[in-house]
Amino acid sequence: MIQIPNSIRKRIESEIYAVDNIGMSDSSVYLFSDKVLKVQSADEESENEYRMMKWLHGKLPVPEVIAYETYCGKSYLLMSRMSGTMACDDFYMDTPELLIELLSKAMHMLWEVDITDCPGRMNLDKKMDMAAYRVEHDLVDMENVQPDTFGEGGFENPKELLSWLIENRPQEELVLSHGDFCLPNIFLTENKISGFIDLGKMCVADKYQDIALYYRSLTDNLDGKYGGKVRKKLDVDTFFNKLGITPDWDKIRYYILLDELF
Repeated sequence: MIQIPNSIRKRIESEIYAVDNIGMSDSSVYLFSDKVLKVQSADEESENEYRMMKWLHGKLPVPEVIAYETYCGKSYLLMSRMSGTMACDDFYMDTPELLIELLSKAMHMLWEVDITDCPGRMNLDKKMDMAAYRVEHDLVDMENVQPDTFGEGGFENPKELLSWLIENRPQEELVLSHGDFCLPNIFLTENKISGFIDLGKMCVADKYQDIALYYRSLTDNLDGKYGGKVRKKLDVDTFFNKLGITPDWDKIRYYILLDELF
């Protein structure tokens, strides 16, 4: 394992672990029998994950912080390991009606949290500033965007997309947002939600931030985009009926496009 601070090493030394390669983040994740060590760049997102995990204790099923250190530009978050399996597990993917019901419950759990004193804030003003920085410094990952976002029929480049997002920004309905409500970040145990993980982007934000990424993630997983088998198409009516909303497709498209810059 990589070098880690002694305060954390003494809690895990001699324990057997595996490396978790699921996901697209630049963090390194080590899985122990009852703990997880996440190592990533020490930045606003890693600090927010630690802060939100502490704040959400007792409010939502999230990992418990065991130890947290920053050292030489890296953050080291040692936390409890969540029970259950990821929502992209074959059992749930093969029973999409159950999956949609459970994930809709998970989203409502977020919406029901009182955000009055939530330490994480990410309104569109802040999000646009972050997007502009990424565009200006050529940080947009063009290898991991939807195939129709750029090029023929899409935007010429990230700069043009950013301009469109600024000109077409919607009204916000603020709730507690996971920030990356994708299937690998929601843990399920049989018929209940057992945990939320990867909380670096969790904050107060527009509810459609999560709805859009949830819709995209579920559709992509059912289509076999990440190497799994292709399953039956998503029943859009069931999807939104379980959420209890009438879909705003303009906002769904908006937040999917915004995520392309991150």
